[in-house]
Amino acid sequence: MYSGIDILYEDERLIAINKPHGLIVHRSRIAMDVEDFALQRVRNYVGAYVHPIHRLDRKTSGVLLFAKDKDTHKAMHQLFMEKKIRKEYIAIVRGFTDKSGVIDYAVGEGDDKKEAITEYKTLRRYELNLPFGKWNTSRYSQLTIKPLTGRFHQIRKHLAHIRHPIIGDRPHGCNKQNRLWKEKFNMITMMLHAAKLELPYEGGNLVIEAEMSEEMRRVISLLEEKNII
Repeated sequence: MYSGIDILYEDERLIAINKPHGLIVHRSRIAMDVEDFALQRVRNYVGAYVHPIHRLDRKTSGVLLFAKDKDTHKAMHQLFMEKKIRKEYIAIVRGFTDKSGVIDYAVGEGDDKKEAITEYKTLRRYELNLPFGKWNTSRYSQLTIKPLTGRFHQIRKHLAHIRHPIIGDRPHGCNKQNRLWKEKFNMITMMLHAAKLELPYEGGNLVIEAEMSEEMRRVISLLEEKNII
């Protein structure tokens, strides 16, 4: 840990951090008032400009990779284009999901929709003795997710599309569930975490993993403690 960043991996070309929930990757038009962002934290640590190789939503935690030079950034970008960099996420969603599935659903705005494919597997199902709407209990699933494409808010939109939105997601999630978690458990964090990133590197295979946030671990512990299945 260095000055607010959890460093997962570093060499002369790359540096990876475990980005916390709520930290934006870099300044953008939709967050011009933000003064604290991941790019600046890593730049301060390295002492030189760094290049984000990919993006994570502000609300998503987990592995975030940077290049220390333009050539490495270009090479990593090419690996992404060739789909040789694999990402794996963990999410807590509403309802009982199938054991596994593939979501093939184009995402985008208006007529500018692009192919998007996401694979998922159900790790655990939970049922709480907590009435919700017309139901006597509340049901949830913990998933491992592998996006095969990298569209904007892809995972969030895909899970909402199959009616299993991520707990804490706004605006793609379930407002009633989000309100329930805020009122009952004082929880407002989106339950999506980039747990692993794997890529070919230096003649081998580089695997970078990030532990879940304390809040995400709290939610899972709460689900396991109150689970009635």
